[in-house]
Amino acid sequence: MVRLKPSANNKNNNMLIESPARRLVVFIACIFISCLILYSIADSLRFLPVSVYGSSSAFPSIFPSVIDTDSLLDSEEYRLEKVLKNAAMEDNTVILTTLNEAWAAPNSVLDLFLESFRIGYGTRRLLNHLVIIAYDQKAFRRCLVVHRHCFALVTDGVDFHQEAYFMTPDYLKMMWRRIDFLCTVLEMGYNFVFTDADVMWFRNPFLRFYSDADFEIACDYFLGTSDDLQNRANGGFNHVKSNNRSIEFYKFWYSSRETYPGSHDQDVLNNIKFHPLVTDIGLKMKFLDTSHFGGLCEPSEDFSVVCTMHANCCYGLDSKLQDIRIMLQDWKSYLSLPPTLKSSLILSWRVPYNCSLDSLRHYDSPNMSQPERKK
Repeated sequence: MVRLKPSANNKNNNMLIESPARRLVVFIACIFISCLILYSIADSLRFLPVSVYGSSSAFPSIFPSVIDTDSLLDSEEYRLEKVLKNAAMEDNTVILTTLNEAWAAPNSVLDLFLESFRIGYGTRRLLNHLVIIAYDQKAFRRCLVVHRHCFALVTDGVDFHQEAYFMTPDYLKMMWRRIDFLCTVLEMGYNFVFTDADVMWFRNPFLRFYSDADFEIACDYFLGTSDDLQNRANGGFNHVKSNNRSIEFYKFWYSSRETYPGSHDQDVLNNIKFHPLVTDIGLKMKFLDTSHFGGLCEPSEDFSVVCTMHANCCYGLDSKLQDIRIMLQDWKSYLSLPPTLKSSLILSWRVPYNCSLDSLRHYDSPNMSQPERKK
C-alpha cells in the first residue's frame, strides 16, 4: 500500500492507491480516455474538406471557438495577396465566390456549394483553388471552419451580414462592391472564375471554356451562338483573364453604375456590352451555352454534359435552398445509375420547383418572345 502526501488544501483527506492492480486499472482508464479524445478529433477531421488536410488552418477548423477573427482580419496570412497566391493554379487562376453570414450559416448555401464540388466529376480537387470572400466577420469565421482559403472583405460602415433581398440598397451595394473587388484581383495579375455560391459544380468547367476569350460569362437565356451580344448574361458565373483589356473593361463596368443609378451590375452589363468602348478596348467577350452552364431560368437538358447549374431566376433564400437541395438530389440519383442507363435514359431536372420563373419576367428581352429562345 502506498500512502500519498495529503493535499495542502485538505490535509484531513488521504488519497490511497490500495494495490498495484488498482494502479493498473487507473492507467488503463487514462489510456482509454486519451484514445477516445483522439478518436473524436480524428472523426471531426473526416468531415472537413480535403483541402484542409495538412493546412495551417486545420487547428482553427477543429477548434473554431478559439479563433480571434479580429486579429486574423489584420494578419499577414489572410491578406489578399497571400490568400490568392496560396490558392492559385499554375497559370495564376483562382476560383472566387462571395457570401455573407446568411449564406455561410450551417446548412445554408455554402454547405451545399461545397458539397457539389465533392460529388462532381473532376471538381473535388478544384477546392484547393477556391477562395471564399466573406462580406462580414461571421461569414469569415464560418469559412475558417469549413475551408482553407478565406478572405474577409469587410467594408467600413456597411453591414452585409443579413440576407440582402434582390434589388434592395444593401443588395446593390454588395453587388457593386464585388465588381470593384474583382477588378482589383485582375490588377494583381490573377485570372479568375467567379461563381456565385448558389452555382452547383457538377463537372470541371475549364474544359468548356473558350481559349480565345478575355471575358466569358454564363447566361440566363442562351440564343445559340457564343458571340451573340443579345444573349442574356448572368454575372453569377464568369471566367476572366487578367490583361489590359479585361482590367479596362471592369473599370468601365464599375464606373457605369453612375450612368445607371439604382441598377444591378448584371443589368448594367447587359447594357454596356453594346457600348463602342468595349469594342475599342478590344475585349473578346463570349457567352457560355446553358447546355453546359445551366440554371433555373434555362436548365441544362443533358446530365452527361452539364458542368454547372445556377439557382438563378429565384427570389428568397429559403426558395433557393429548397431547389438547390432538389438539384443535388437529382444529380446524386444520376450518379447512382449504371453506366448503360446513364447513356440511354432521358433525364430531366425537377427544378424549378419552389422558385418561380414568373416572378422574374423583367429578365426577358422586350424584343424576344419566350418561344424564340433556345430550348
